[in-house]
Amino acid sequence: MIVLTRLNGVSFALNDELIETISENPDTTIHMTNKNIYIVKEDTQTVINKIVDYRRKVYSTLR
Repeated sequence: MIVLTRLNGVSFALNDELIETISENPDTTIHMTNKNIYIVKEDTQTVINKIVDYRRKVYSTLR
């Protein structure tokens, strides 16, 4: 799970495995496979970096 920030400043954890698309128009909009939509303060590259960092952390413990 990655922690993101809604436009109203509230942080929440998001299951990154359910992300279908991320777009900026102009706010960063995340479409989930379950049809939920989240609009967040972070830009697309920041969201991607958080996903990569989280997965590195999780998979590094599998060794």
